[in-house]
Amino acid sequence: MSEKFYITTPIYYVNAEPHLGHAYTTIVADVLNRFHILEGKETYFLTGTDEHGDKIVRAAEGAGEPAERYVDRMSQMFRDLWPKLGICNDDFIRTTEPRHKSVVKKILERVHEKGDIYFSDYEGLYCFGCERFYTERELVEGKCPDHLTEPTMISESNYFFRMSNYQDWLIDHIKRNPEFIRPERYKNEVLSFLKDPLEDLCISRPKSRLRWGITLPFDENYVTYVWFDALINYISALGYPEGELFRRFWPVAQHLVAKDILKPHGIYWPCMLKAADIEPYQHLNVHGYWNVDEGKMSKSLGNVVKPLELVDIYGLDAFRYFLLREMVFGLDSEFSEDALVARINADLANDLGNLVSRSLTMARKYFQRESVQPGKQVEIDEDLKRRALQLLGEYESNMEKLGFHKALIAIWDFIGHVNKYIVKTEPWVLAKKDRERLSSVMFNIIESIIEVSVLLWPFMPATSEKLQGILGLERKGGDLKLRNLGLWEGLRDVGKISKVPHLFPRVEVKKEAGVGEEEEEQKPEERRKEMVSFEEFQKLDLRVGVIKEAHNIPGSKKLVKLLVDIGEERVVVAGIAGYYSTEELVGKDVVIVANLMPVKLMGVESNGMVLAAEDDTGVHLLTPDARTAPGSKVR
Repeated sequence: MSEKFYITTPIYYVNAEPHLGHAYTTIVADVLNRFHILEGKETYFLTGTDEHGDKIVRAAEGAGEPAERYVDRMSQMFRDLWPKLGICNDDFIRTTEPRHKSVVKKILERVHEKGDIYFSDYEGLYCFGCERFYTERELVEGKCPDHLTEPTMISESNYFFRMSNYQDWLIDHIKRNPEFIRPERYKNEVLSFLKDPLEDLCISRPKSRLRWGITLPFDENYVTYVWFDALINYISALGYPEGELFRRFWPVAQHLVAKDILKPHGIYWPCMLKAADIEPYQHLNVHGYWNVDEGKMSKSLGNVVKPLELVDIYGLDAFRYFLLREMVFGLDSEFSEDALVARINADLANDLGNLVSRSLTMARKYFQRESVQPGKQVEIDEDLKRRALQLLGEYESNMEKLGFHKALIAIWDFIGHVNKYIVKTEPWVLAKKDRERLSSVMFNIIESIIEVSVLLWPFMPATSEKLQGILGLERKGGDLKLRNLGLWEGLRDVGKISKVPHLFPRVEVKKEAGVGEEEEEQKPEERRKEMVSFEEFQKLDLRVGVIKEAHNIPGSKKLVKLLVDIGEERVVVAGIAGYYSTEELVGKDVVIVANLMPVKLMGVESNGMVLAAEDDTGVHLLTPDARTAPGSKVR
């Protein structure tokens, strides 16, 4: 395994402001870069802007600015956005920079000297939005598949790259390197395209039509076509051909792109590299589209979502978590603000937030003047340690394979196990009668939270570092490495916990008023529970029961199906899956409301309600203090 890692985003076209698609790609690159930092690798992360071409000239004219001033302003928007999204890139390349222009000219000269660039007349269908010619078979109902506009027939003389010379080599290279393009569906898509003869690539535009670009080194009357300019940024930023960065990082280069630019990156770019006698990149990682209202999100189509608006409303780490958890890498995903809110409330506020709050509240309460240090006599919980080691393996495997959502699912499964461990060990009981055992239990809990915080760092860096700071860890964020996790040697001193954070407050969705209704702000006294009479209370039939069976309900994180004996057997659904295992529920005495109207939950009819109390330490079933016959009435 290489000890270095180089990741690039596409350089973004500056004809419009950055949107959610740009944010997603760049956040994914940042997550991958941070993950490899956790692995202890030396990393390099490149992003930037593409600033030449027809569309830029038209956009600048529309803004009433010279092209130079326009691209300076628009490029700065992207540069300013990334730190606000927690992006930590090492370099930002612009195609208008001298360091880039000089490398483009070197590559053009080398390929031209080999005889792989020639001059010819051409007539074809040209999409100004894509800045490329299309063949008839590439169009959808006669229109550009990305911009949904009919291309224009253009006839002109231009320079062409003999891309067809490299078709057989590229097919062979892809087949010999099955992960060259991933996920596999995109490798297959490129191979399918390569079944037909590969046309040569037009790489210039006459200055009579376009002057905004890099002049060809062998003809002053032409500028370089956008792809033969833009793609070279991946090596110009490294100081090709003699730069130290190029020597160190190009052999491990990975590109990250959306599927709309698969063809330029999967076909044009490797052929260009081969023609210039440069080894191809290691991986091309291709993701799907974010769809809004069942259509691809696009600047051209006008259905963009501005990322900073969402960050300001819901918080940066919640936004980053949602994007990586919601989209399966390589597939399209539907963007929904409702889905974002649901993720925040269920995953972040309830699961992660509850674990951190209850655990650190207990640590602070039970060790007010001490550090959480169990010493050498710590009793390691072997089951929890085993699950922690299993999580570490699953996490690394999924991250390497771009299975970000699977990595997060594995973390949340572990969070659920830790919550169950707290319920099982009952630290609040140990605090009263067994301080030595309490110390070990709290160590196991804190060690688990530390592992969660480290694994979440690529996704939610601010939350991770905040949590590690509260735990008193001297090294935080990327200073903590995966190889140091899972040791559980029982010697860690996490320091006195001075403050318990409220990581992710629930997002309360305001219910819209119905027709003719007015929304009124309730006064505190109006929100209190209404007083009930003794006669009304007597209507409740509260019975003691014993749980005979307990089963998790498929598809639900919280609901458990219980078979309860209250003199007769009842099926009751309870939201306690995160606090009790099914094994420990069987045989427990409980109190249920026996005369509650039946209700169907997740397809299971519930005939009653199990009573429980909730505080900062979790949910606790109400139970009689002595064995009581099933069906006994609570008075």
